[in-house]
Parts: sequence; C-alpha cells; structure tokens
Amino acid sequence: MLTLLFKATAYLPLQVLHVLGGLVGQLMWLLSPSYAQRLRENIEFVYSGTESKNILKNNILESGKAILELPAIWFRSHQATAKLMRAVHGLDLVEEAVANKRGVILLTPHIGCFEIIPHFLSTKFPFTAMYREPKIRYLSKLMKFGRSREGINLAPADTSGVRMLLKALKVGGVVGILPDQVPTSGDGEWAEFFGRPAYTMVMWRRLAERSGASVFLMHTRRLSNGRGYELFFNALPEKLPSETASDQLNRGIEVIVKQNPSQYLWSYNRFKKPAGSHERN
Repeated sequence: MLTLLFKATAYLPLQVLHVLGGLVGQLMWLLSPSYAQRLRENIEFVYSGTESKNILKNNILESGKAILELPAIWFRSHQATAKLMRAVHGLDLVEEAVANKRGVILLTPHIGCFEIIPHFLSTKFPFTAMYREPKIRYLSKLMKFGRSREGINLAPADTSGVRMLLKALKVGGVVGILPDQVPTSGDGEWAEFFGRPAYTMVMWRRLAERSGASVFLMHTRRLSNGRGYELFFNALPEKLPSETASDQLNRGIEVIVKQNPSQYLWSYNRFKKPAGSHERN
C-alpha cells in the first residue's frame, strides 16, 4: 500500500508535496512528544531567544517536506529526478579529481534533501552510496527500490559495504557517506559538535588513508515554493593543530548547518552514547 501511495503521488507538483509535507511535519510535532522534545532540546542548545523559536518553527515544516518529497525523488524517472537540481556549486572540485583518476569521498550531512544527491550525481559518473537498513523492516524494499537507479551502487553499512567503497575508490570512483550518523562502538571517536561530545564515525578517514582519495563536504538546500534544490561542494576546513580529523569534520558540518539551520535534521539523536563507547577526557 505504501509503495502504491508513493507511486500515486510521485508526479504531483513539488510545491504541492511540500505544502502537504508542512502539514505532516506539524502532525509529527503534535503527535510525538519524544520527537518534539529532542527537536526542541537540540535546537535550543545551539540557538536561543527569537532565533531558536524561528528555527524550530521552520524546522517542523522542513522535516515534513523531507518525507513528502520522497515520492518525487524515488519514483519519478531518473532524468526527471535529476532535473529537480536547479543549481550546482563547486562540482569542478569533484570533476577534477575524477579526471585525475583519484577516488572521491563525498561527506553529506543530514541537511536539505540529501536523498536526491545520488540520483543527480549518477547522471555525471558512477556513484556508490552507503546504505543503512531502516529499523522498520517493511520499509527496506521500498527504500532500496527508490534509491537504486542506473549508475547508483548501494553499499550496506557493514564490512562488505566498506570493502565495496574501498574497491570503488581504488579505481577512481566516487562514493557518498552520511558522516553525522552515530556509528557503533569501536567504529568512531568522540569529538565536539556544537559544544557537545558526539560519537563520530572514522570510516571516511580510514578509507581516505587507504585509498588516497580526495575528501569533500557536500550538501543540498531545499528551495522555497517547490522550486527544487541547490547542491554545494566544499573542501573540509583547514585542520587546526589541536584537532583530530573528527573535530575537523564536525567543525565543517557546523559551518554548513549554521548557513541553513532550518533544514538540518535536529530530531536525530546525534548525541547518544553507543554501548561500550567511552567519552574522551
């Protein structure tokens, strides 16, 4: 039924999907106290006063849009989906690395419409994206269908998936990783994120060291009135003498979030402590 619903709504105008998504976002806020509490707490830790209230109000709407836009991303034709990307900034950074046959690691935080990125990039070059199985099992088939298109390879978030990413990088391929997902114990290290300790994945760094790949940050911005999306590529910030690579990464993500805080996934439990992990002193 859910697949049929997604297919039925896929070709509604994006503006309509976003209006409906705003309503869904408000329902989520009203019907899930735990969701509302985490959303409010995470935003209020970073922002205060009127700014915090405005970001919270807008984020409730943007979170709903992120759900209702999925039919358009997953079930339209490959080319139709790619055309929703209205502007791209900094793609030359990636194209130069690809032309030099260097692997490329693209780190994509949970902001804007990150689901559209593989669909757009796979029209430029083969793209391998790491994929984590959803906790709700019956969504797995739907998500795999929506994310699997010509030119997109899905790498599971396990040892076999890491091998797939490394193999792609060693032949000059392009891979995408969501770096602000909380890894399991032993696969990350503690680093500051907006002034709080966050268990941060180190896989991207290990892949870069083993493959010699270039590393860039990448993110999207959802345009107003259903006009589509913008895509941005940036180098990681210069590493400071006292920083670890995880500190450097989180500082880079902070810069992106501060530019567009209303579209960050503040509801994600970014600061949870995986079993067996120990915070650094």
